[in-house]
Amino acid sequence: MLTTPKSLRLHIAIFGRTNVGKSTLLNAIAGQDVAITSPVPGTTTDVVEKPMELLPLGPVVFLDTAGLGDESELGAERVKRTRAALNRADVALLVCEAGSFSDHEEEIIAAASERNLPVIVVVNKTDLIAPDVSFLTSLRKKADGVLLCAATDAADRERMLAELKLLLQTVLSDEFRNPPPLVGDLLPPGGLAVLIVPIDLQAPKGRLILPQVQTIRDALDNDAATLVVKEREYAYMLDNLKRPPDLVICDSQVVLKMVADTPDSIPCTTFSILFARLKGDLQALARGAAAIEHLRSGDHILIAESCSHHAMEDDIGRVKIPRWLRQYTGARLEVDSTAGRDFPDDLGKYKLVIQCGGCMNNRAEMLSRLQRCTGENVPVTNYGLCISQTQGVLRRALSPFPAALDAYEREIHSQPENPDASSSS
Repeated sequence: MLTTPKSLRLHIAIFGRTNVGKSTLLNAIAGQDVAITSPVPGTTTDVVEKPMELLPLGPVVFLDTAGLGDESELGAERVKRTRAALNRADVALLVCEAGSFSDHEEEIIAAASERNLPVIVVVNKTDLIAPDVSFLTSLRKKADGVLLCAATDAADRERMLAELKLLLQTVLSDEFRNPPPLVGDLLPPGGLAVLIVPIDLQAPKGRLILPQVQTIRDALDNDAATLVVKEREYAYMLDNLKRPPDLVICDSQVVLKMVADTPDSIPCTTFSILFARLKGDLQALARGAAAIEHLRSGDHILIAESCSHHAMEDDIGRVKIPRWLRQYTGARLEVDSTAGRDFPDDLGKYKLVIQCGGCMNNRAEMLSRLQRCTGENVPVTNYGLCISQTQGVLRRALSPFPAALDAYEREIHSQPENPDASSSS
């Protein structure tokens, strides 16, 4: 439980006005004081994350947000961050008191509905004020579930926790219960995937990065095997296999060499493209990659990286991708970058958003970003698709995914050619 990455956990966000008992509820669920509580409004000043095990659901992370309606000096910024937590939530707990449901709660309900996000309303402090039938009837019409509790009543904890778990299991989508595959559906039982893993300055010392580890585990879970090699040894190992592998997967930065060394009869792709399918909408991201063909001088591009690592000398997002884009398009592009959970409120000036693979994001947050881009008619793709496009091998890297390849082809042929372009894929 302690080592499960946050991106693989169920994200449960707790919302509500100041002093309705959000942090007290979190402490009651955890069975210990994990959040500071106080009768003073605004005690929780930012989104507080608490990973824990919530059986039978498994590893989860609770997002304890700052109170809605905070009118302090920093209240507007706190509320902004609170609302942003909706973008990475798989389910929302909306805490209120009996007989009190204001515009603040209605706003959360509306925002969750826009995201198809299930909401459980938690009526807290029922030991002080019991909700009447009409109030509960109105809540059940607004929300996916209603839970009554007195978060400070230790004797009631087991009943409250059991009902909460049952409600969570009821409202969670089939997609969460049966998440989309990473690589297992591309490999037959007993099959073999070759993973090409460069060991360079950006590789973490003594370990593999998360996408590589997750791919290995998913293959094993689906009764397949993996062979892990560096790019320099790949061709030699391929020649020495008794039969061809069922799939070859590489780090995007060596995709050109992988394609050159891989016979056309062997399907191949990249880790980042696999994650585009796992965390987002591969067809939409493939259409976004096609927009690279139509970039022109003066266009603004956004590079969105979800982790906040220290940028190295030849950083993939800040240096390599901008360089490859300019070389490929022949255009003088204006490139901005964001890191972590920063994402512009206004995407209107951008002709393309290039999101990282998203191994540190959960699926909800990635889909939220895609939805934002789509809503503002801004094409969006990810690192792996972008790199494969600029190296001229995207069709090959999309070959295991016919629907995504078809979406890419349709988009390519739907727009006029770019006069700045110096090459094509």
